[in-house]
Amino acid sequence: MTRSNRRTFVRHTVVLAGAAALAHAGFATAQSYPTRPVTIVVPHAPGGAVDSVARIFAEKLKDELKQSVIVENRAGASGMIGAQHVARSEADGYTLYVNASIHSINPLLYKKSIKFDAVKDFTAVSMLTQGALIFSVPPSVGATSVSDLIAKFKASPNRYSFATSGFGSAGHLGAAQFLYENDLSQIPIVLYKGAAPALQDLVGGQVQAMMDPMLSSLPFVKAGKLTALAVTGAQRSPLLPDVPTLRESGMKDFELYSWYGLWAPANVPPAIVKQLDDASSRIMAQPDMKSKLETFGFESAYKNSANFAKFIDAETARYKVVIEKANITVD
Repeated sequence: MTRSNRRTFVRHTVVLAGAAALAHAGFATAQSYPTRPVTIVVPHAPGGAVDSVARIFAEKLKDELKQSVIVENRAGASGMIGAQHVARSEADGYTLYVNASIHSINPLLYKKSIKFDAVKDFTAVSMLTQGALIFSVPPSVGATSVSDLIAKFKASPNRYSFATSGFGSAGHLGAAQFLYENDLSQIPIVLYKGAAPALQDLVGGQVQAMMDPMLSSLPFVKAGKLTALAVTGAQRSPLLPDVPTLRESGMKDFELYSWYGLWAPANVPPAIVKQLDDASSRIMAQPDMKSKLETFGFESAYKNSANFAKFIDAETARYKVVIEKANITVD
């Protein structure tokens, strides 16, 4: 063997040995994970749908990981403050992130101001659950069906407005799509900072319609303070069996869910991602977890990491079409 060949052999040996050491280190890290509390960042205020899903999930994840799981609310900027914090966190599995479909909508709206990449800066760990929205109006509107409401909107469009709990939320896109498809784009959509103030004004009649998760709207419907005209899912909700879907109400292609998932920062070791994903799978299959989610209007919709990433891509493409057709822009 020549001196040159010997050098080549030695160099390759070092590279291979280094790769083996790195693989072993990653395995050791995954084997010992977690050794301290895990934090789930929720980029919205306490009490809303995302926060509720995160807290229910965190209780179960604590048991799976045999470690404390803390839910930390970092609200603001349509969820982007919390998301940016997670994107810049250590990729060690100790900072996780639960959000709704708005995570994939924000990049389509805040193209100039968003400070992270919603795909490249995150690891899609698992899709957890989804829920149809309630399309409701206050009784003072006098509509008992979607066709009634469309007729009223068309007769006096200047008298009406939609509410949305967040710019770019599923409810916002649903309202925009509904108005666009019924040639009612002149009716304004009023932005609120959360579901609570939006529902307060909806019940009071200051705004006249809203699409909102069942968790926050259903109590008002049950109390008779709001009239549910339709739900946005593919089937009727068992919580409102007498309320038709928007498809049944004449909008045959309308299907919309607010979905919720678990993310981590980019480049978390694959073994840790698998550990978290496997835990999610077990949690979402538990009967008491399904039952608890159903009382809030959610259904288990678990997808593993690879399928969740594909789902995000497909949903983002779908949202882009709605945003462009409805001409939703950030002022």
